[in-house]
Amino acid sequence: MTDDGPICTATAELVAWLAGAVGDTVPVGPPRPDADPSRLTLWPLEIRPARQTRGSGGPEPYRFTVRYLLAAGGPEALAVLDRALVAATGTDGRTLVLEAGDPALWAAFGAPPRPALLIDVPVQVTHPTRPAAPVLRPLRLRQLEMLTFDGRVVGPADQPLAAMRVEVVGQPYATRTDPAGRFRVVGVPHDPDRPAPVRLRLTGRGQVLTAEVDPTEPDIVIVCAPPTS
Repeated sequence: MTDDGPICTATAELVAWLAGAVGDTVPVGPPRPDADPSRLTLWPLEIRPARQTRGSGGPEPYRFTVRYLLAAGGPEALAVLDRALVAATGTDGRTLVLEAGDPALWAAFGAPPRPALLIDVPVQVTHPTRPAAPVLRPLRLRQLEMLTFDGRVVGPADQPLAAMRVEVVGQPYATRTDPAGRFRVVGVPHDPDRPAPVRLRLTGRGQVLTAEVDPTEPDIVIVCAPPTS
């Protein structure tokens, strides 16, 4: 077998293990009426589900079990089957199922019933993980400044607008203007190396407006035009 798929890989590994356990190569194929009475045959009989696991470190492998039928070709192969049985129940930890005597199973193969074992082999499909992007520069950690700034909201003719809701877009902070139209915003992150405007959303008097302000400006004035009909 040259295919590197999960079932082919599991089958090839089991064939290699059996060769070491019984001292002979075990061919892969369904049991036949004219099988060699002195040899064993191995056949992947069934694919069975297995319990899946979940983790937080990336995609988890998909797990299942392949059940193999290991059958004696005839009475002369009983000694070889014995060696496989003893090896499987030893330190190798193979999972054996002694339920291979179902007459319907042998009828499906068109072969007379014969001594056989079922061997369950756990298999998993591992998905490749995407490698992390390389770090091209040394990491630098620094704490950003937290700014507090004041401003005013006015209408036409510099008329103060009271009770206007002022919130920082993308942050939970919000406040309202006082009777003089003034407001104070507290705790806005500020990077002095990369200064950026702060986006505000103003709600009130039937309007929803946005404005970008410079938090370092000493006198911030936001002018709200009256709504057009």
